[in-house]
Amino acid sequence: MTDTTPATSRIWSLPVLRAFAPPPETTPAEQAAHTTELVPWERPGAPLRTNHRAAARGHYAPSVVGAPTSTRQAEILNTALIGPPTGTKGVVNGRDVLSRTSVTHDPITAYNAQPREVSSPNTVVMGDVGAGKSSFVKTVCVLRPLVLTGRRAVVFDKKDQAGEGEYSNVVRRYGTEPIRFTADGTGTRLNLLDPVIARGTGTRGQARLLATIARLARDDQHLDGAEHEALRAALRRTLAKFEDGRVPTLADVVPNLGVIDDDQYRDLSPSAKDALHHAGLAVRWTLNGLLDEYAGLLDGETSASVDLTGKLTSFDISQLPDDGPAVPVVMAIGNMWMLGRLRADRGWATTVVYEEGWHMIGGPSARLIKANQKLSRGLGIANVFVMHKGTDVPRDSPGVTIIQEAQSIYVFRQGRPEDAAWCTDTFGFDPDTTDQITRLRDGHYVFKYGAHPETHVQHIRSNWEIDVTNTDEALAAPTERNR
Repeated sequence: MTDTTPATSRIWSLPVLRAFAPPPETTPAEQAAHTTELVPWERPGAPLRTNHRAAARGHYAPSVVGAPTSTRQAEILNTALIGPPTGTKGVVNGRDVLSRTSVTHDPITAYNAQPREVSSPNTVVMGDVGAGKSSFVKTVCVLRPLVLTGRRAVVFDKKDQAGEGEYSNVVRRYGTEPIRFTADGTGTRLNLLDPVIARGTGTRGQARLLATIARLARDDQHLDGAEHEALRAALRRTLAKFEDGRVPTLADVVPNLGVIDDDQYRDLSPSAKDALHHAGLAVRWTLNGLLDEYAGLLDGETSASVDLTGKLTSFDISQLPDDGPAVPVVMAIGNMWMLGRLRADRGWATTVVYEEGWHMIGGPSARLIKANQKLSRGLGIANVFVMHKGTDVPRDSPGVTIIQEAQSIYVFRQGRPEDAAWCTDTFGFDPDTTDQITRLRDGHYVFKYGAHPETHVQHIRSNWEIDVTNTDEALAAPTERNR
């Protein structure tokens, strides 16, 4: 048979030129036969290298028979990179469990960013005992931000460690002593009528503080209108009496409760005056009981040791009784005193940590926090509320609003499903997060800031931080002695 293939076509069959050969021409009939969908196993594939001598010398890789695949199946060959959940501004919070990248955040830095990443610098840290909250707060909320310019921290230290607050040794490393409070009168005094408090919030702030203290002393029972008026009248009378003398104290206010000789009450009926008198006496008995129970804590001028002289200040309230109003009273007075103190010492951004934070946002003190929120931001204050579970806060309390307005949320393990569900509902987590919260390991937490979705994070500490944040000395000491 005679070969009718053109000579130019036969040239492309030569070994060297075969790799550059154009595709063969097809007839219309052949094109019609292939109008259906193309599948990979029907394609001829790349031309094989058929030089056996080169193959024998090892110039080619071993020949492997390919397997048919599709684009969907081959996606795994081009894996995507998971981006970090945060930027790089602030301090390292831990490691994202999914992407294995660093999680970096600082509420004050995020609040001052342009545009703002959070609308509030306040933080809520929540979780069961032993889940890792204390170590996290001590490192991420206190120690690490202190390396930033113009930063300091104030801690209301409630956890007892060897007879003093757990922050005491850390404070000493910064060259200051903790401000220690006791119920027996051997510690520090706080004066409700300290001029520093008036400097921050004025006489109205002092009146609100007095009403809050009276309500705390009554186990959170409300004061009626007459009792509020009697308190304001007693405060005005006391401040006028000591205007040119020494600084008045709570003990100076008590005798003026129930005294109705102010000119503005002149036109009241005898029955109205009598009601105001009895209301003042009721508050007097309440505050008398408070002074008797905590003599030496509230019955004098503020101790000279109460000051914000260093980068780290600790109000050591670990030796105050858990039952009774002592802890929330000291927190409330300390908060108001701090507002006044910071007015004269601007230029700092101050992180204020409330251990056992439900004392501040679960009771009447929440109204003080709410009323002074704008002033706090103006003074550069970022509050950190540390608590066990949100279900401790009454639903109708102003504290719920404070929690919802916080923009930096850290939730450690919540063993009870109802507590985990409360976190999911309050902070807007994905519904599947509820089960995850109940199963978090120690040192792991769910983190959310601003409008960003929540992230599962592992808290990681340096060796120095592990030594500083050891809160189990009382349990470890017997083991060391028995070796």
